[in-house]
Amino acid sequence: MRIIDTHAHLDQFEDLPGALARADQAGVSDIVAVSVDVDSMKKVLDLAAQHQKPKVHPALGVHPGLVKPDTQQAAFDFMRANIRLARAVGETGLDYWYKWVRKDEVERQKQKDSFSFHLDLAREFDLPIVIHSRGAWRDCLSMALNSGVKRALFHWYSGPVDILDQIIDAGFYVSTSPSVAYSPESRRAMAQAPLERVLVETDSPVNYRDGETSFMAEPKDVIRTWKALAQLKNLDEQDALAAVNANARTFFRI
Repeated sequence: MRIIDTHAHLDQFEDLPGALARADQAGVSDIVAVSVDVDSMKKVLDLAAQHQKPKVHPALGVHPGLVKPDTQQAAFDFMRANIRLARAVGETGLDYWYKWVRKDEVERQKQKDSFSFHLDLAREFDLPIVIHSRGAWRDCLSMALNSGVKRALFHWYSGPVDILDQIIDAGFYVSTSPSVAYSPESRRAMAQAPLERVLVETDSPVNYRDGETSFMAEPKDVIRTWKALAQLKNLDEQDALAAVNANARTFFRI
């Protein structure tokens, strides 16, 4: 059985052909390619048109760390013009861990305005939305609930378990990354999350560090995520794989 990487930044790879070839050889069938700005949106749309092994599914969005008033409208216009080519909206959301956002309500409001546009677009076109929620888990959940979106994914969730419970109660999903093998926060969240609402990802290219060891993730490393999740939950690996694949196909309709 092959596996789906539900979150990768393919536009950021220096050796993308090599990374895709290694993913295919490792057994990755599909990759959800998220974007962070207009340039990356264009790239993931091109990749989706060109690649079938693995199959690339584009997600269009502006990352909360890249919200800029002078380029925001152009990004929104591009998204709306190309949204019917997208499999999802994202990566979007809020991030309160950035120094320039932490204590600046004006900067937070810029992120909220951008996130609100993404939520409205997802609802209008009945698309799933991929949410970045670092340090802003409660506000992200509140805005998602108030927007009326039906399919929301809190990607690489490592926030409080009480908010996780509310995410699950709302019918939303969470995903985890290779950090589930070693991060106390990731492990705590995934131990609590019901398997039927969990997806696996890499968020690649990210440099993961477990003590003295580290590796630069590629889509093939979604296998690390799956196996670590299965071990954490004391599940048969094949049963866990079947579940997370089914969840991804249901959520993204792929």
